[in-house]
Amino acid sequence: MADLLFEAGLEEIPARMIAAAEAELTERVVELLRRERLLRDEHEVHSYSTPRRLAVQVNGVLARQPDARRETTGPAWSVAFKDGQPTAAAQAFARKAGVAVEALEKISTPKGEYVSANVLHRGREASEVLGDLLAAELAALYWPKNMCWRPLKPERFVRPVRWMVALLDHAILPVEFAGVRAANLTWGHRILHGDAPVTIDHPDDYLGLLEAAKVTADVKLRQHRIRKALDLETRSVPGGRWREDTALVETVTHLTEWPSVVLGNFDPEYLELPEEVLVTVMRDHQKYFAVENAAGKLEPYFLAVLNTHPEEMGIDVIRHGHERVLRARFSDARFFWRVDQKTPLEDRVEMLKSVTFHKELGSYWDKTQSNLQIAEKLAGLLEERGTAVDRKALLKAVELAKTDLTTELVKEFTELQGIVGGLYARAQGLGEKVAEAIYWQYSPAAVEDPIPPTVEGQVLGIADRIQAIVAMFSIGLEPTGSKDPFALRRAANAIVKILAETGLPLVRSDLVKAVPADLSEETLTKLAAFFEERLVFWLRDLRGFAYDVVNAVVAVRSDNMRDAIARAEALTAVRGSEDLAAIAAAFKRIKNILRQAEEKGALLPGRAASVASPDLLTDPAERGLRAEAMKLAPVVEELRRRQEYRQALEKIATLRPHVDLFFDKVMVMVDDKATRDNRLALISEVLSAFSRIADFSELVHA
Repeated sequence: MADLLFEAGLEEIPARMIAAAEAELTERVVELLRRERLLRDEHEVHSYSTPRRLAVQVNGVLARQPDARRETTGPAWSVAFKDGQPTAAAQAFARKAGVAVEALEKISTPKGEYVSANVLHRGREASEVLGDLLAAELAALYWPKNMCWRPLKPERFVRPVRWMVALLDHAILPVEFAGVRAANLTWGHRILHGDAPVTIDHPDDYLGLLEAAKVTADVKLRQHRIRKALDLETRSVPGGRWREDTALVETVTHLTEWPSVVLGNFDPEYLELPEEVLVTVMRDHQKYFAVENAAGKLEPYFLAVLNTHPEEMGIDVIRHGHERVLRARFSDARFFWRVDQKTPLEDRVEMLKSVTFHKELGSYWDKTQSNLQIAEKLAGLLEERGTAVDRKALLKAVELAKTDLTTELVKEFTELQGIVGGLYARAQGLGEKVAEAIYWQYSPAAVEDPIPPTVEGQVLGIADRIQAIVAMFSIGLEPTGSKDPFALRRAANAIVKILAETGLPLVRSDLVKAVPADLSEETLTKLAAFFEERLVFWLRDLRGFAYDVVNAVVAVRSDNMRDAIARAEALTAVRGSEDLAAIAAAFKRIKNILRQAEEKGALLPGRAASVASPDLLTDPAERGLRAEAMKLAPVVEELRRRQEYRQALEKIATLRPHVDLFFDKVMVMVDDKATRDNRLALISEVLSAFSRIADFSELVHA
């Protein structure tokens, strides 16, 4: 048993890309070892990363592949042997397989009888196998952006590769990538350790030697040290605590190799600015942590994570530098805030005519006019369906929603788009409902974000997104494959989330119809498919429903998001029932019979509308099935109408004995055409009557 270490040393990788690359490289190396039969059952895998390195250590690697016997198929038996004697083809195959002609065997396959040989494949040394393949796994890593750095060379990578370590125990593996040959040398912290290389004699020495070279390669340990340092520095602020920010902790972890923390302060007069502005400047622009008191209010302090451990005298210089930078950013923000207030949002509406939304779709003023029409229609639908909405506040919010694009504060701090508009609306006395709706218009930006807390904000968010989606689809700019330059999938996800988590009585078709656009049938079909895809994503990836439950629910066409979720929940709750499992199997059989009948031309046209004739039902089993189905169908339909899906599914499951008896006693595809057509009509009726909640035939393991 041996230990493997593979490290790629690079120039600084963007922090946002490191975690995914570390996980992918680890997965690729482990899969390589498993594929090449070099991984023991009892093995351990560790992965490491810093801004300058990606590394994988695997303990429990075989030094040599075990020998393996594999059956190899050769030419057809009739070609290899004539009158029981081997032909040239048989002899050639035997030589290639490394066996005697007498050892060749006959095997039967769906294509006929062939020659087979049991071939012994000798295992190769692990160093030989891995030397060829590790570089390929490194080169195959996915990066959102790549670069070239060697003129006229083909390799592309996120950043230039400067060194590699590839060790199997004490042996250096012959790995080469981008002109760099693997060795047993790595490098420590640029400043604290310097340019001297670090020699790795064995993979188990890796972490300790890097620690001595001022590099904490273990990501979790580095993150733990950052959190402890943040806690320690904050203790000097009476009653203070650093504001928890998981995403920022993750970012600074991937920005550092040997982290430390410095506490700085700023002039309390800047606290007159809204908290959102201050935190955005600190977090998004400077990667600083905010400090708050026990009540959650900001204190005039910040915490900066450094990628070094400065001497005592140097810490004051570093602190002063960070304070000076932050003071300048805060001064800019305060200046922009004051200047922007001189022009009310209502006076900025006309200015939107000079802000382009899309070259083929006009300006943000044009978009706002469309949004107003959509919001007006949706508000009318909500009122008709019993949901109260402050139409005046909604329309004012829609009218002013994009005006902060013309403000200096948003031009400088684009992350505050929407938030600034809400803050300005509140400061200018436009009403809390208007301010709240504008403030929350872009939420949820991600699936884990909260939805707008007010009906007006929810409608504004829906109207803005559906207008953009429909407009882009109308000019052929729908998402394709992995490309979605206008973030339409994210917009649709937000609409699904709002509809799913609120009581808004709106469905997808309501939204599309509210958009003032003349859409072709092709575009409408594409929109329906697009939202169905987003619904599947919501149900399967976010809500965690089984894939066959999602398929069964989505197969019943419905544009009501909340209703689809309710049906998925009900189906999940009862899918363990033996009766429902039997019904699912029977319905799958019915669909197959109907499909085969169509293919053979034995099915009457318009079978979905056909009705079985009672006079032609001769077998007691088919009469019993029809009678029970007719009795049960209205009950199930009423439960479905009331959205009592679990009870409806339980009722459908009671049909099992009648379905079982029917298939046990009745042959559907008989020779007599009238009887056959009538039985096809009967099972078609049963299928359509009880498949309006879910297509049970889609269930794999009911």
